[in-house]
Amino acid sequence: MMLPYPDDGVTVNQSRVKKFYPYYLFEITLITLFTVEAVLLLAVLFPSALGREIDFSAQYSPRPEWYFLFLYQLTKYFPGRWTFVGAVLLPGLAFSIFLLAPFLDSGPAVSLRQRKAAALFGSGLLAAVVGLTILSLL
Repeated sequence: MMLPYPDDGVTVNQSRVKKFYPYYLFEITLITLFTVEAVLLLAVLFPSALGREIDFSAQYSPRPEWYFLFLYQLTKYFPGRWTFVGAVLLPGLAFSIFLLAPFLDSGPAVSLRQRKAAALFGSGLLAAVVGLTILSLL
């Protein structure tokens, strides 16, 4: 039986049209399995190195990941009982103000030149994080 497509008027032989199930599903499954097999074969033939080389003769100096280095530096400035203030309270307060900035400064101005306080606070926070991170790496 010949069925016309409503968009372009082309007729298609209904007996030659593939159904999704089982024909297309089988093709998709087969291609997916070949792809997974190829990825697994490449992973076995070319394994990646796990971690970095360890020099057992070097002195161990523990450091946090790069995104916590500014907090690591702050703990050096607030030793002992003040560690909680330097590592939790000050960064928490600074980032809370940064996140609440759109609600605190809800004026009609759009340009950063007109919002000098917000721009100054945001750039100061960014400079503090970058500066403390660089200091912790030295």
